[in-house]
Amino acid sequence: MPPRVGQKEETRQRIVEGAGRGFRAHGYGGIGVDGLAREAAVTSGAFYANFKSKAAAFREVVATGLDELRDGILMMRGRFGTHWREKFVDFYLGERRTCDLAESCALQSLTNEVARADPDIRAIYEEKLRAIIDSTADGLAGDTVRSRRDESIALLALLIGGVSLARGVNDEALGNEIAKAVREAAQQLEDKNQGAKAKPRRA
Repeated sequence: MPPRVGQKEETRQRIVEGAGRGFRAHGYGGIGVDGLAREAAVTSGAFYANFKSKAAAFREVVATGLDELRDGILMMRGRFGTHWREKFVDFYLGERRTCDLAESCALQSLTNEVARADPDIRAIYEEKLRAIIDSTADGLAGDTVRSRRDESIALLALLIGGVSLARGVNDEALGNEIAKAVREAAQQLEDKNQGAKAKPRRA
């Protein structure tokens, strides 16, 4: 019996979502095709019917995960207007820092894996990262295009690095201390690039 209309697309999407959880939680080298198939609740045969290799699935997971981050940034810009940056920082250092690793941000959890990947995967990562940088920069309030782009890159690096550090420790208090320091550094970055006086810091 042939698959119903849309069934193959649904299966492929389920595999991408399951593989995304698997790669985030275990790393590229820590999970095989059988494990990725289990994460998606499909057979290994169904996996290979949609992706010729683990690397092909990883490529799509990276592309999809980074698209989700860009879409989230655009959503926050539209929803919160001039206050979107603060909301984004709080969300990233809050929910995105403490959620299960399998549900974490692809930019934070998969970047190290991409650095060890083949040139094709790094190329798609670079393409998507450029779009994230641009979408972030377009929502910032710096005086020049260059200052907004510099702030975008620095802000993303601060958040990703801060969350990575915080996830690497057992002590919750230290994790919170890291998040607080990164939040303050992000605010100082905004103040500097706007040429404004420092704003009151939150405790």
